[in-house]
Amino acid sequence: MARTHTAETLASHVYGELRRSILNGVYAPGERLKPSELRLTYGVSVSVIREALSRLAEQRLVRSRHNQGFHVAELTEAGLRELTNLRVLNEGYALRESIARGDFAWESRVLAAHHLLVKTPARAPGDPDHTTEEWAVAHRDFHRALISACEMPMLLEICDSLFDASELYRRLSAPLTEGSKRDVACEHRELCEAALARDADLTVQRLSEHFNRTTELLIGRLVVSWKPEPVPGA
Repeated sequence: MARTHTAETLASHVYGELRRSILNGVYAPGERLKPSELRLTYGVSVSVIREALSRLAEQRLVRSRHNQGFHVAELTEAGLRELTNLRVLNEGYALRESIARGDFAWESRVLAAHHLLVKTPARAPGDPDHTTEEWAVAHRDFHRALISACEMPMLLEICDSLFDASELYRRLSAPLTEGSKRDVACEHRELCEAALARDADLTVQRLSEHFNRTTELLIGRLVVSWKPEPVPGA
């Protein structure tokens, strides 16, 4: 039992370290992740590495290919657009339901999450190209708070999964946001205000615009060397 608990703890630690490395660009999109090499880097067994990689695969940050092992997820324009559309569709519906069903406790959660997001530094001093882990957590918590009153556990799981899958794209947009005229803080404030005003149509519109600005920023600036889409039958 003790050994099992230790293995789970090690896997969670390695998972966290690998996730941060992928999101911060230490491992490039499409790069192969060899358990035999990673075990030396992290000083753990291959089985612990595989468990951590499997968890990352569930979040779509890593891909597992038959007979080819694990690779960092490849980024494509089509994949980004599909992901954005799915987030608008699912989170938009969850948001409408949350606004309709939310009580004072929900309003308090949204206000508290937004306040924490505003007060949390998005960039560390001297490192404008990377989002701080604290801000990333506060950002996730704010978006989760907005839809938390929808009373649909399965839908929330889907939204969580889509949020995780979009994290790599979102991190890559960070340096572009700094150099653009985009005001992300204003976008979050408008989302919060529209939700608390119980204006479902406006809130969903704000959410869609928020997601699509990130998408168009990435595609418009070609920050990523997009992997060509496979040709059917090729």
